[in-house]
Amino acid sequence: MAKRGGFPGGMPGNMGNLMKQAQRMQRQMEEMNQALELKEYKASTGGGAVEVVMSGRMEVLATHIKPEVVDPDDVEMLEDLVTAAVNEALRQVQTDKQNAMGGLTGGLGGFGL
Repeated sequence: MAKRGGFPGGMPGNMGNLMKQAQRMQRQMEEMNQALELKEYKASTGGGAVEVVMSGRMEVLATHIKPEVVDPDDVEMLEDLVTAAVNEALRQVQTDKQNAMGGLTGGLGGFGL
């Protein structure tokens, strides 16, 4: 009785299927990552006093500051609001990517993250 899928002539049958699945998953992850990079994320702080728009590439695209929060005597508060808005936008990007990749990998350890 002959063995099926042994090493001498190539990969075992199951190994070949696993390689194809891994390649397909890698291609899907690349496509998903490209789509996520094009997405825009908005975060605001101070009740909308500061808003940051960030790309999925984690680049700040725009910063909007309401004039009423610009107080020359309290620059530190404005700095804190901007920092908080940027950090929140970063969290949104990271969470979105983790959720998307987690759904794709089915919890296989987050390849590529």
